[in-house]
Amino acid sequence: MYISTHKSLPRRTLLKQAGIALGLPLLDAMAPAFGASTPLRPKRFIGVSLSLGLHNPYLVPKDKGHTYTPSPYLKSLQDIRDKFTVISGSSHPGVQGGHTAEASIFSACPMRRGSSNRNTISLDQYMAKHLGDQTRFPSLVLNTGSTRSPSYSESGAMIPAIADPRKLFSTLFVEDSPKAKKQQAEIAKNGKSIMDIVRSETKSLERQVGPGDREKLDEWFTSVRELEVRLKANETWINKAKPKGQKIPKAPDPNNAPDTNRAFLDTAFLALQTDSTRFITLHCSGNSVRSLEGVEESYHSLSHHGQSSEKLDQLAVVEQATIDVWGDFLRKLHGAKLLDDTMALLTSNLGNASSHDNRNMPVLFGGGGYKHGRHLAFSTTDNYPLPNLYLSALHNLGLETERFATSNSTMSGLI
Repeated sequence: MYISTHKSLPRRTLLKQAGIALGLPLLDAMAPAFGASTPLRPKRFIGVSLSLGLHNPYLVPKDKGHTYTPSPYLKSLQDIRDKFTVISGSSHPGVQGGHTAEASIFSACPMRRGSSNRNTISLDQYMAKHLGDQTRFPSLVLNTGSTRSPSYSESGAMIPAIADPRKLFSTLFVEDSPKAKKQQAEIAKNGKSIMDIVRSETKSLERQVGPGDREKLDEWFTSVRELEVRLKANETWINKAKPKGQKIPKAPDPNNAPDTNRAFLDTAFLALQTDSTRFITLHCSGNSVRSLEGVEESYHSLSHHGQSSEKLDQLAVVEQATIDVWGDFLRKLHGAKLLDDTMALLTSNLGNASSHDNRNMPVLFGGGGYKHGRHLAFSTTDNYPLPNLYLSALHNLGLETERFATSNSTMSGLI
């Protein structure tokens, strides 16, 4: 049995060390990763999440399998019917809290309103951690309305999102000034100096704590070493030219949330096409839809329809436009011969936005080389674990992890 012989270690000492590790991933200069060899057919993932869900009766077909009859929302996608799968009756086990469950969309971390649980790594960041070293940007985290995001690091820290499509385009394709490049190089250099300090201070701490704490420090030190690799990688990309000749997408209508989604997805397509990144999340949180014909209320107000036929008619206009934008994105990927190597997910933390219900999440899953064109219908009363789909996505990338979050297998019926 271990008997402690050291003095109590002030908690602020550990927080001081941890502050360095948590702060560094948020540096702009940390985004680019090391340029490793590129496979002939790289695999990609883009997850699009909707803050206000989709009205299930208009989305989910009444029958299942390959011969399903398209629901109202899916009629416009029948030309690409064989490019995506409709999944119903699934959700994240243990996730509750209505809107607050946005944080778990891609992490599937069990939590509920008022919970103090720390989030876990999101699917996109797990992918980027293991495979993001092959592109300039390990991942892109985007939000149409704010810098908040459902993308979380391994330490449970939220990854701030790019919230302006013009800034996104500039980040991807506009060369930085010599002054900016110099600043980035200095940040990388100073960052590596911080790593040296952290290394020496960590070794000192290990001599002051017991075996259990030493194990925790070792895990933390492993994450520090990962940061070192990223800092070193950043220096490789600073002076490499960005892709040329990309045309900036049309500016969105600020009063048309689906059009803002379109502007982000147009630029996300360019990012994938130029292999600037392979892992993207886009959280669609826009609320203004008054420029859509026939729509008189805000998106959020319409989502709380209370079964009002007048509100549902307006909501259908907004959500149909949202579905159509996603369908156009799939068509572009298919036209560029990227869809078979790109998994495209459309989902939301809300299965019923009107009642803030997190069960029966809306799920459309396209591309990735899967055999699509079917409706996978699971139980609406005893939901199937959506994290199983996430585990399937990881295996599709060649990451043979045994589980992700609360998954218990790969997704049944997904071929």
